[in-house]
Amino acid sequence: MTDDTSAAAGIQRSLRQCISHMAALLYRHGHVLETVTVPHRGLDHGAILQLSQASNDWATCQQVLERSEAASYNESGRFVLTALGRELLFDMFGSGAADCA
Repeated sequence: MTDDTSAAAGIQRSLRQCISHMAALLYRHGHVLETVTVPHRGLDHGAILQLSQASNDWATCQQVLERSEAASYNESGRFVLTALGRELLFDMFGSGAADCA
Protein backbone atom coordinates (compact mmCIF):
# COMPACT_ATOMS: atom_id res chain seq x y z
CA MET A 1 0.00 0.00 0.00
CA THR A 2 1.45 3.38 -0.97
CA ASP A 3 1.57 6.31 1.41
CA ASP A 4 -1.16 8.08 -0.60
CA THR A 5 -3.44 5.03 -0.46
CA SER A 6 -2.78 4.61 3.25
CA ALA A 7 -3.50 8.29 3.92
CA ALA A 8 -6.70 8.15 1.86
CA ALA A 9 -7.87 5.06 3.76
CA GLY A 10 -7.13 6.79 7.08
CA ILE A 11 -9.05 9.91 6.06
CA GLN A 12 -12.06 7.87 4.94
CA ARG A 13 -12.02 5.86 8.18
CA SER A 14 -11.82 9.10 10.17
CA LEU A 15 -14.68 10.59 8.13
CA ARG A 16 -16.83 7.54 8.71
CA GLN A 17 -16.12 7.66 12.46
CA CYS A 18 -17.05 11.34 12.56
CA ILE A 19 -20.26 10.79 10.60
CA SER A 20 -21.23 7.93 12.90
CA HIS A 21 -20.44 10.00 15.99
CA MET A 22 -22.35 12.98 14.55
CA ALA A 23 -25.42 10.83 13.85
CA ALA A 24 -25.43 9.46 17.40
CA LEU A 25 -25.04 12.92 18.94
CA LEU A 26 -27.79 14.36 16.78
CA TYR A 27 -30.15 11.59 17.85
CA ARG A 28 -29.30 11.97 21.55
CA HIS A 29 -29.99 15.71 21.39
CA GLY A 30 -33.33 15.54 19.61
CA HIS A 31 -32.20 16.19 16.05
CA VAL A 32 -32.86 14.05 12.99
CA LEU A 33 -30.40 13.28 10.19
CA GLU A 34 -32.37 15.51 7.84
CA THR A 35 -31.11 18.42 9.93
CA VAL A 36 -27.69 18.03 8.28
CA THR A 37 -28.58 16.23 5.04
CA VAL A 38 -31.08 18.71 3.63
CA PRO A 39 -29.00 21.62 2.27
CA HIS A 40 -31.45 24.38 3.27
CA ARG A 41 -31.72 23.15 6.87
CA GLY A 42 -28.56 22.60 8.94
CA LEU A 43 -27.37 23.16 12.48
CA ASP A 44 -27.32 26.75 13.68
CA HIS A 45 -24.67 28.19 15.99
CA GLY A 46 -26.69 27.36 19.13
CA ALA A 47 -27.11 23.71 18.16
CA ILE A 48 -23.41 23.39 17.38
CA LEU A 49 -22.56 24.93 20.75
CA GLN A 50 -24.89 22.47 22.49
CA LEU A 51 -23.27 19.52 20.70
CA SER A 52 -19.78 20.86 21.51
CA GLN A 53 -20.67 21.06 25.19
CA ALA A 54 -22.19 17.57 25.13
CA SER A 55 -19.16 15.90 23.57
CA ASN A 56 -15.45 16.61 23.66
CA ASP A 57 -15.18 14.94 20.23
CA TRP A 58 -17.70 17.14 18.41
CA ALA A 59 -15.28 19.97 17.56
CA THR A 60 -12.69 17.53 16.20
CA CYS A 61 -15.28 15.71 14.10
CA GLN A 62 -16.67 18.99 12.83
CA GLN A 63 -13.16 20.05 11.75
CA VAL A 64 -12.51 16.70 10.04
CA LEU A 65 -15.81 16.96 8.17
CA GLU A 66 -15.14 20.55 7.09
CA ARG A 67 -11.50 20.00 6.08
CA SER A 68 -12.40 16.94 4.03
CA GLU A 69 -15.22 18.91 2.38
CA ALA A 70 -17.81 16.44 3.70
CA ALA A 71 -19.55 19.34 5.47
CA SER A 72 -19.77 23.08 5.10
CA TYR A 73 -22.07 25.97 5.89
CA ASN A 74 -25.08 26.82 3.75
CA GLU A 75 -26.10 30.32 2.68
CA SER A 76 -27.86 30.79 6.05
CA GLY A 77 -24.65 29.97 7.94
CA ARG A 78 -25.90 26.57 9.08
CA PHE A 79 -23.72 23.45 9.23
CA VAL A 80 -24.76 20.83 6.64
CA LEU A 81 -23.27 17.81 4.94
CA THR A 82 -22.08 18.26 1.36
CA ALA A 83 -22.76 15.73 -1.40
CA LEU A 84 -19.67 13.80 -0.25
CA GLY A 85 -20.86 13.73 3.36
CA ARG A 86 -24.37 12.63 2.35
CA GLU A 87 -22.92 9.90 0.14
CA LEU A 88 -20.85 8.53 3.03
CA LEU A 89 -23.79 8.77 5.43
CA PHE A 90 -26.08 6.89 3.06
CA ASP A 91 -23.36 4.32 2.34
CA MET A 92 -23.05 3.67 6.07
CA PHE A 93 -26.68 3.83 7.18
CA GLY A 94 -28.62 3.15 3.98
CA SER A 95 -30.46 5.51 1.69
CA GLY A 96 -33.49 5.46 3.99
CA ALA A 97 -31.40 7.02 6.78
CA ALA A 98 -32.64 10.42 5.72
CA ASP A 99 -35.38 10.06 3.15
CA CYS A 100 -35.72 13.81 2.58
CA ALA A 101 -32.20 14.18 1.23
